[in-house]
Amino acid sequence: MRSNLNGAAAAAAVGVLVVSAGGWFGYQQLAGPDCSGKVELSVAVATELAPAVSGAADQWVKDGAAVGGTCIAVTVTASDPVEVAATVAAKHGAVLAGVGQASGTAVSPDVWIPDSSTWLARLKDGGATAFDPANGASIARSPVVVAMPEPIASRLGWPDKKLTWNNLLGELKSDKPLNTGIVEPTTDAAGLSGLLSLTAAAGAAGGADAQRDTVGALRALANSRSKLRQDLLARFPTSPDPTTIASGLGAAPLSEEDVIAYNKKKPPVPLAALYLEPAPMPLDYPYAVLPGIEPAKASAARVLFEVLTQSTFRNRLAAQSLRSPDGNWGSGFEAPAGAPSPAGGAPAPPTAGGTAAGGLDAAAIGSAVSSWAIATQSGRMLAVIDVSGSMKAEVPTANNATRQQVTVEAARRGLTLFDDSWSIGLWTFSTNLDNSRDYRQLVPIGRLSSRRGQLEQALGGIRSSSGDTGLYDTMLAAYKEVQEGWEPGRVNSIVLFTDGKNEDANGISQQKLLSELNKIKDPERPIQVVIIGIGDKVSKAELESITRVTGGGAFVTEDPTKIGEIFLRAIALRKAPA
Repeated sequence: MRSNLNGAAAAAAVGVLVVSAGGWFGYQQLAGPDCSGKVELSVAVATELAPAVSGAADQWVKDGAAVGGTCIAVTVTASDPVEVAATVAAKHGAVLAGVGQASGTAVSPDVWIPDSSTWLARLKDGGATAFDPANGASIARSPVVVAMPEPIASRLGWPDKKLTWNNLLGELKSDKPLNTGIVEPTTDAAGLSGLLSLTAAAGAAGGADAQRDTVGALRALANSRSKLRQDLLARFPTSPDPTTIASGLGAAPLSEEDVIAYNKKKPPVPLAALYLEPAPMPLDYPYAVLPGIEPAKASAARVLFEVLTQSTFRNRLAAQSLRSPDGNWGSGFEAPAGAPSPAGGAPAPPTAGGTAAGGLDAAAIGSAVSSWAIATQSGRMLAVIDVSGSMKAEVPTANNATRQQVTVEAARRGLTLFDDSWSIGLWTFSTNLDNSRDYRQLVPIGRLSSRRGQLEQALGGIRSSSGDTGLYDTMLAAYKEVQEGWEPGRVNSIVLFTDGKNEDANGISQQKLLSELNKIKDPERPIQVVIIGIGDKVSKAELESITRVTGGGAFVTEDPTKIGEIFLRAIALRKAPA
């Protein structure tokens, strides 16, 4: 059903579109040769989709693109999603693990079509609370597959046998593990989708085995990780002889489009696309109209969306080895062996866009990204845990375990993610904990390769005292300790857990602490301080006054069961040395 132009809307600047239950106005009704003026719409599109969008937009402009009598000019730019994400994050105050700073010349587009809705979810979860793009419907799709050299895939039963992520996990844990790689999942949506599926399979068993399998899967993927997709693809075997196949990359999560494009080049060893079950989150190419654009551009963006959901766009997608949002494909699409299609490849009625990655779990995505960042980076860290009397308080949401027990368990689980290249130390603090000192060193900072057992034993022996919170003296001493042994090329940091404000009447004042930190901090030897506040007695302003001087960040939660998740995210967000 099409709506008629409302008089008031028609009189508005550039005829802002009216939306009805039947959808947008047909773009044909709004295009014509008699338009005047010009609205310039900038569209940033994932590289593989850009030719299809550009072709459709060019044809629309050629036919006389207009809204309400005003001409429309569309600029389509092929853009790496991570670069646009960095720009949008900087504009909206979000922090994304693994995503660097936006370039000084980067400009936020009017419309962004990344390869995955996970980018939109990560921005919201990363602190861009006011980031609320319009539309968000899918305009294309590419399933995420496990790309595998055909000789290896054949040994696993491809293409006749249905394979699962558990099958792949078994290959990683075998006596002769499959050489598996990934494109950095903090910057690549297909890599992230594969990571989510593999860690879900690893964690399905629950308990200690799940943690061990998850960490093992992360590190197996990390052995052959690449920052760039082309670099990863170059690691697949380039000769069919068994020795080359055995030494080359054996599997990697990529998009269906990646596999088709790779095989079109007629490599010596073609790749099989394994559609593992349960199906991972596909690349869904959401059409996101970014917030803050002027009404004229918003109107033009609405009509461009309709252009990109016409039935003819399906064939433009097929030319780029992409599917339409419903999973079907247009003419000329070269489906890999075993490729599923909801309608067997038969044409389907035009749709008004698809549902973009419905049911995204931003928390699960955040947890996976954080775990990956920790398991694949190296650093030097002093963990400092509050053992004041208030840490004895019970946590109803944790089966009445104490705050102390919940905190120690979070630290213990985090420890399993750190590989042996990390250097870790452990302190506790209260007031007068070690004679007149508020803090006690349990384990000096040292390589986990020789300290892991000692740290685990020390964590197991932590008990709450009857003292108060000697925050300021402890923070200054911890900073000096990390500074004294500072190591170049690594992230040197302090992570401090506390459930209270400074209560040491005999210690230094807040002003003295900040003054001393300002004096001793060295921009050439940065130390990042992460403070995790637990419960409702914490002063976030007090904690932030410290991290504003040192760098790092303060995180506060009234629910102690959340500190494990916060701990992982805080570590993952630390800035690597330049």
